[in-house]
Amino acid sequence: MNEQRRQVLEMLAAGKITAEEAERLIDALGRDQLQTSPGTGSGAKSRPRYLRVMVVADEDPAGEGSSRINVRVPLQLLRAGVRLTSLVPPQALSRANAELHRSGVNIDLTQLKPQHLDELIEHLDELTVDIDSAEAKVQVFCE
Repeated sequence: MNEQRRQVLEMLAAGKITAEEAERLIDALGRDQLQTSPGTGSGAKSRPRYLRVMVVADEDPAGEGSSRINVRVPLQLLRAGVRLTSLVPPQALSRANAELHRSGVNIDLTQLKPQHLDELIEHLDELTVDIDSAEAKVQVFCE
């Protein structure tokens, strides 16, 4: 355990900070270590922070010109959502899974764990979707 992490835990034990504050500090320390870890020079890519979806349609159905959609979702929001699923009662997760399945979305929310999300986000960094047609241009990527 490094010195900074130990200091955060000592402040928590002494009651100087709350558990939530300690978690935020430890997360920040983890991000700092990833960005300054040995072997990652200035040419190395940093972890993605956002999932970006951009759509430009040449003409909308009403014939009123082009439409632009630009969505930027913080990946930290996804991490927080996964952590919140641990607070949802198992019966509610089962009902949600059943409704998702009925709608054609085959996701098991009971299997969603923070460590799986971090692995997914690492792979999202490599994701780039570009669709360029006569009607619209769609881009999905991480930044």
